[in-house]
Amino acid sequence: MTWRGTTTVPDRIFASLPYLLPLVEVLVFGATLFAQFPALRFLVIPLLPFIAIYGAIPFGSLVVFFALFFLVVRNEKIPHFIRYNTMQAILLDIVVVLCNYLIRLVGFVPGANFAIQTLSTTIFLGIVGCAIYSIVQSLIGKYAEIPAISDAVYTQVR
Repeated sequence: MTWRGTTTVPDRIFASLPYLLPLVEVLVFGATLFAQFPALRFLVIPLLPFIAIYGAIPFGSLVVFFALFFLVVRNEKIPHFIRYNTMQAILLDIVVVLCNYLIRLVGFVPGANFAIQTLSTTIFLGIVGCAIYSIVQSLIGKYAEIPAISDAVYTQVR
């Protein structure tokens, strides 16, 4: 849906870039999947420069989170399309962080290895699917609608 006006090609590219944040964060959950299917590791190769930059910054995830939130989402001079997609990527990243705590909680249960592997793989596939869908929708010039998350984004981005 492009109800806030038309989007330019640079706007579409800039709107899809913040989705690299949840993609980089969720790679930890894909360890089991990468171990079972080594060929999938080649799909991570395009993310390596971002992973290196992200890892080089002390408290990288926190710095990137606040930078995107205050410099992009809260900046009214930036087009709504970019701010919407940035906020949606931030919320996907928050989902990844919350899922990380959930995995740690499940880890306290004795003999929960299978549950942790299943939960990790499900989280990985879900976030990667949402991020890829959102990137494609952004590059097309449409707003990506993810249930519950998009509703929260609309309340944050005016």
